[in-house]
Amino acid sequence: MSIKSPNRVRSKRERGLTLVELVVTVAILAILASAAVPISMFKVKRDRERELRRDLWEMRDAIDHYKDAADRGAFQTKLDSQNYPPDLETLVKGVDVQSKKVRFLRRIPLDPMTGKQEWGLRSMKDDPTSDSYSGESVFDVYSKSMGTALDGTKYSDW
Repeated sequence: MSIKSPNRVRSKRERGLTLVELVVTVAILAILASAAVPISMFKVKRDRERELRRDLWEMRDAIDHYKDAADRGAFQTKLDSQNYPPDLETLVKGVDVQSKKVRFLRRIPLDPMTGKQEWGLRSMKDDPTSDSYSGESVFDVYSKSMGTALDGTKYSDW
C-alpha cells in the first residue's frame, strides 16, 4: 500500500502553467496590444495636428504684428509690400524700431507634418488657392504637406 504524501501532491500542482493556459494568456495579450496600436497612432497624429495649428497661429500672429507696426509707421517697408514682411526670416531677425531691434518670431518652426522648416507662402498678389508664391511679401503661411487631417481636411488648407 502506498500512501502519497501531501507535500508531493502540492508540488505537482504548483509546477507551472499548462500549455493551454499559456496559449490563452498570449492570445489575450496579443488582442490587447493590437487594440492599443491604433489608439497610440491616432494620438500621435492628433498631437502633430495640434502642433501644426499652434505653429501656423504663431507665424500668422507674427505677420499680423509686423503689419500693425509697419502700418503705425514704426519702420519703413517697401512700397509695394503693403506693409507685410518680405519673408519669414525677417520676422526672426527683426527690424530696427527707434534704435531697438524688434523681433516678431523667435524661430521659424518645423512643419510637424513634413519635418522640414519649409512652409508654403502666399502674398497679397497670389491667388488664395494657389500653390505658387510671387516672392514679394508674406501675407499667409500654410503647410506643404499633402496629407489629410483626422477631420478630413487637407493640411495645406489650414
